Amino acid sequence: MRVHDAIIDITQVDLNHVIADIDAIRRCNPQRFEMEQLTAIVHVDLDRHVCVGYKDVTRDEFWTRGHMPGMPLMPGVIMLECAAQLCSYFTQKYDLLGADMVGFGGLDSVRFRDPVIPGDRLVLACRLLKVRRGRIIFSRFAGWVGQALVVEGELKGIPIPVDALRPSEDAPTSSAPR
Repeated sequence: MRVHDAIIDITQVDLNHVIADIDAIRRCNPQRFEMEQLTAIVHVDLDRHVCVGYKDVTRDEFWTRGHMPGMPLMPGVIMLECAAQLCSYFTQKYDLLGADMVGFGGLDSVRFRDPVIPGDRLVLACRLLKVRRGRIIFSRFAGWVGQALVVEGELKGIPIPVDALRPSEDAPTSSAPR
């Protein structure tokens, strides 16, 4: 990412100043158990629509045994999930989309620059570029380990129709695959 394109100067963010811990994140994001991919939120700038958080990557992550045996590397798709959860947290915390839940709408210009391994702290920043309330959010994101940029890209978030996805009591149960 070119310097003038930077979302934020990550060296100026106090990573020890937690403004939302896992319990606060859970109030905004629905993911639980293995799919919780944020540890804390450490910076919010409402004027610039910027949010910074991190994921402490541990040896106990669900993917460490199989990706890759003897050399665990955080899968790129999990890095993207971390970024999506950061964008979702910011969007939901401040009710920017007007939705019960935010889901992936698309990814563009994604680049993986360096590996992330157990013991790393993946620091993520997102900036909402455009919000069409009730329809879509457009954002940029970046992730660092230390000072090294490890992932960056653009993400779209869309409202998820939670009520429409819940099975009704009258709906027949089916064991057939979708």
